[in-house]
Amino acid sequence: MIIGLTGSIASGKSTVANMLKEYGLPIVDADVVARLVVEPGTSTLQKIVEAFGEDALTEDGAMNRQKIGAIIFNDEVKRKVLNGIIHPAIRQEMLRQRDEHVENGEKTVVMDIPLLFESKLQHFVEKILVVSVSEETQLKRLMERNQLSEGDAKARIQTQLSLSVKEQGADAVINNNGTIEETAQQLETILRNWNVI
Repeated sequence: MIIGLTGSIASGKSTVANMLKEYGLPIVDADVVARLVVEPGTSTLQKIVEAFGEDALTEDGAMNRQKIGAIIFNDEVKRKVLNGIIHPAIRQEMLRQRDEHVENGEKTVVMDIPLLFESKLQHFVEKILVVSVSEETQLKRLMERNQLSEGDAKARIQTQLSLSVKEQGADAVINNNGTIEETAQQLETILRNWNVI
């Protein structure tokens, strides 16, 4: 079974991903893959240099995230160019890792995709697990975690689909407003229901 794990900023998705690791489940992590595909020497990084010039690199040949961030922040066209290079590479590598785990005999693979719904990647997975919190909890956690003002935290939250919309597309929802133990208990119940454990 391929499980898609998602949530929103400060919903506790990483906490649940770590719990899934403790069950020994292989995890394909979109954030890790996103860094992997632009490492020095990759064709993806070469395409970025072709599109954005040598300025796209740091002195040691890595992607210059600050420079590129500054370029695409105010330029919708250039952001689309960058996404057009990076997103297909990320998807290809995630599918490669998923298929490799399956070929190695893994019965269950978790695909940790923060923007699963936003990127319309539901077809990558068979079951969707959403880690959700109340809006108040999400705002409070994000402000504390990232030292943000309420306005800045709200602006970040609003760049993603609301958790209530994600819950509607989920096969199961973990309510992460309570304690770690309560979250772990919910996860265990879901994994049992899905015959994973």
